[in-house]
Amino acid sequence: MTKTVVITGASSGIGANAAGRLAAEGWEVAVVGRNPERTRKVAADIGGTPFLADFDRLSDVRALAQRLLERYERIDVLANNAGGLINKRGLSADGFERTIQHNHLAPFLLTNLLMPKLVASNARVIGTASLANTFGNLRIDDLQWKKRAWLGGWQAYGTSKIATILFTQSLAARRLDAYSFHPGFVATGFGADSGLMKFGRFVSGGTMGISAEQGATPLVHLATVETVDAANGTYFDGLKPDGKTHKSVHTPGIAEALWTASALLVGLKP
Repeated sequence: MTKTVVITGASSGIGANAAGRLAAEGWEVAVVGRNPERTRKVAADIGGTPFLADFDRLSDVRALAQRLLERYERIDVLANNAGGLINKRGLSADGFERTIQHNHLAPFLLTNLLMPKLVASNARVIGTASLANTFGNLRIDDLQWKKRAWLGGWQAYGTSKIATILFTQSLAARRLDAYSFHPGFVATGFGADSGLMKFGRFVSGGTMGISAEQGATPLVHLATVETVDAANGTYFDGLKPDGKTHKSVHTPGIAEALWTASALLVGLKP
């Protein structure tokens, strides 16, 4: 039986690499991206199906979920890979801070809208997190980052990756097979507008970071291995379980508080 994987952020970088590798192994791949040309090209190159959605608009997420539910009888793996660093603070089309929407609220909504099919398919959910979570600080009272300095968006980005890790744990607590991972520092277009990233690429001669193939390896591994050799909900650093996390990840009740706050923001029942 052919397995189906949905990969968001699949029009470039580790998402595109993982999509190609899974397609080569015989998977049906839903290539989800924001850029029409790149998304369609990746899908055409690997024999997948393109789905366009801009996570800056939750209406796009809802429409994406509906198209996926109509298109596929089952979804074996959902890889919530889309997101990134935003250099200047701004608001999404929905009025939310863009980092938390792109990296957490949008995948939270998508996963919940697909939940009945994911459960029926005994699916696995994989979240692309980051070691950057260690310099984040999740505050339920300031998910929109109104009370703290922006500082190039790095702490907000790290905080959104704490949310990714906690969301994974919450899915596991709800008995869905779910894992998150840090891909490593990948030499892609990540943080292209960040002054710090531009400086790093300049001093390294453009060679800073590992390849997209290396960064995609944990995603491919978690998607394809029959049994993950770690507890459900585990955050991996590459292929190693129990990656380093910020202390706020371990705050009692924080995962459920984040779930409730996120559900209310995106219009779902907590």
